[in-house]
Amino acid sequence: MKMTRPMLLQGILLWCVAFSASAATQNVTAVFRPDPQNPMVNKFTNTTPESGVCPWHMPARCKALNIFSIRSYDITFSSNGPILLNHVGPGPVDERKGVMFKVPSEWRSFEVVSDRGERKTVEMRIAGIGNRVDVTRPATTSSWGPRTWLYAPAPCVSSGFFTATSSYGLWFWIVPEGAGACSLNAVNEIPALHYASTFEYGYELRTPSPLGMSTGHYSGSISYSVGPNKDFDFGDIMIPNDDTLTFNFDLEVQHTLKVDIPPGGNRIQLVPAGGWQSWLQQGRKPTRLFRDQTFNISASSRFKMRLECEYTQDRNTCSLHEPASGHFVPLVIRVSLPPGLNDASGQPVSRRQLLLDGSGTELFQPDLYVDRKPGTLHFEIPADEVPEMIHPGQQRQYSGRVTVIWDSEV
Repeated sequence: MKMTRPMLLQGILLWCVAFSASAATQNVTAVFRPDPQNPMVNKFTNTTPESGVCPWHMPARCKALNIFSIRSYDITFSSNGPILLNHVGPGPVDERKGVMFKVPSEWRSFEVVSDRGERKTVEMRIAGIGNRVDVTRPATTSSWGPRTWLYAPAPCVSSGFFTATSSYGLWFWIVPEGAGACSLNAVNEIPALHYASTFEYGYELRTPSPLGMSTGHYSGSISYSVGPNKDFDFGDIMIPNDDTLTFNFDLEVQHTLKVDIPPGGNRIQLVPAGGWQSWLQQGRKPTRLFRDQTFNISASSRFKMRLECEYTQDRNTCSLHEPASGHFVPLVIRVSLPPGLNDASGQPVSRRQLLLDGSGTELFQPDLYVDRKPGTLHFEIPADEVPEMIHPGQQRQYSGRVTVIWDSEV
């Protein structure tokens, strides 16, 4: 009994090591920064470091396919038995007993969540597969046919990448959307097979429009199972050292909201149409006092607008005050925004009234990045208030401080 107890404990420890699995992980990062040189391009840029075939062997083709590749060393596969001759030959097909690759090439969606709890949907699919294949002699890397590691079997598509010796090779196949299993037929018996050192895959992303997202970081994850009859299914012979591959996403949104007012534009003088000459020379009272002040706005994010006032009579609009008489008059302030900036219903913004409580201007949103485009603030005294302000022989000066707020915290 004393002799067998250490052996029993050793067996238990080995069993635990053989079957314990911690998920392999891959971080994926993307960022959106508005580009004044390309205002119509409003999408995330994948900032995940690439490796493998896309950056090293076929960058132009990967860019055309909108795929990215990663060469990982976390997951390896080893055969649990020999691969027999013509296992997928005439007669019943048993591709699971040989070289077979089936990956999650269909689109799958998951949520990313911001620090503020805002949720958006990201989609991902696996668009390519490859690895390093090590073959045990007497078999070689030429022990498959008629399709080989270079000439991918349907429904997979050859990438043109294959480099090899007789005992090992590096390869990569492109996987169309929704493709099934891709398998090779062994023309010689393969005593043992290993996908060692490298596990390579291509992936494609669909990200939400950053124009509809708030500034900040959005995080989320998606996990794929690995092994026979799982998401990454390499048949019944090839067994992985890990059973899960998890992608952790971080999407960063860096918005621009900038308003430039011309020099002197912060001092508004309300005047009649054509100036004061008709009143000064002919005694003709003006019917309207107003001023339109332009501004330039750059915006890639949603925003809202509201007012702050020195004087108000109704707690929702601004007023001007004449100290000698103690008279107040209401001041109506409206805003017009350039094309590309719309309200919550998608309508253009023309002469929209601004209020202290922000009602009616709670949400403006871009449908493209607007870079230094002109908008207008419209200031006006209501026509029925103007006569009371102007009296012959009396000099009156109405004034008040108004703050117009563009707020990206929507």
